[in-house]
Amino acid sequence: MEVEATSKKQEVLNLTVGALAGILALLAYLFIGSRNETLEVQKLLTSKVEQFALTQNKLDSISTVLDKKIVEVRQLGGSVTELERIKRQLENDKKKLKYDLSFSVQKYTLKIKDYQNFLVLNEEDIRKLKDENGQLRNQARVLEEEKQTILSENEGLRSEKAALTQTVVDYSAQNADLKDKVTLASAMKAVNVKVNALASNGRERDGGSYKASRIDRLKISFIIPSNPVALKNNKDIYVRILDANGAVVSETGIGGVLWFEGREIGYSIRQSVPFENNDQQVDILFRRDTAYKPGNYSVELYSEGFRIGNGSFAVK
Repeated sequence: MEVEATSKKQEVLNLTVGALAGILALLAYLFIGSRNETLEVQKLLTSKVEQFALTQNKLDSISTVLDKKIVEVRQLGGSVTELERIKRQLENDKKKLKYDLSFSVQKYTLKIKDYQNFLVLNEEDIRKLKDENGQLRNQARVLEEEKQTILSENEGLRSEKAALTQTVVDYSAQNADLKDKVTLASAMKAVNVKVNALASNGRERDGGSYKASRIDRLKISFIIPSNPVALKNNKDIYVRILDANGAVVSETGIGGVLWFEGREIGYSIRQSVPFENNDQQVDILFRRDTAYKPGNYSVELYSEGFRIGNGSFAVK
């Protein structure tokens, strides 16, 4: 009995140990399987994170390249509209990437490929723009050289013009001086100026000194010498009779004013004389109703802007 009981206990113990061993084996199997599955998940997550980071880095790199190209194209004077549009699109993709729970490396790989293709094409556009700018710089250099040449030529022309102008001025001055000399040479002269007194009965007295009561008219006589330079035409002769105080002796309706050396001066009488250029004698008669005051009188003769002679007489 005791042996049988002991045998049954041993059998139960063996079964229990076997069951425990089986349970342990099952638990070990499940643990190993779970651990392997966790490692696979970890590997998958690690791969996803690496792909995400790599994609983000590529997008950041493309964004940096776009910024540089925008600055470069602006400096070259080109249009950055398309570059700025692509940059906005890239920034949107970068923003979506941060919150993309269904991240797919294939989808972003295609996007990155498109951006890279755009950059390649844009690089060709920049090369063409640089070539055009180089041509424009060459043209600008050529134009600047032509401008400097023209400026030099203009400076030479200005110098020649200035020299020519100075020559014209010199010739004009010489001509003016010659004209003045010719005018001066052609000016008439009045020589042997005499002033005689005519009484009311026509009797003429000479000598240069007369009683006031015997002066009805004055007869101013002079000779105009011949002058080969002077023109033969009518000459206006102006006579100025000045009293002892320097006042002009005049008669209403006869005298007037003339210009001499830039100012107006009064005259007593004017007479037009046909100039014959033959040492002709000229007589000019002057009459006034008022009696002459005693004193010394002077007579000045003018013609064509020149003072051509002078004389004098006295009244007692």
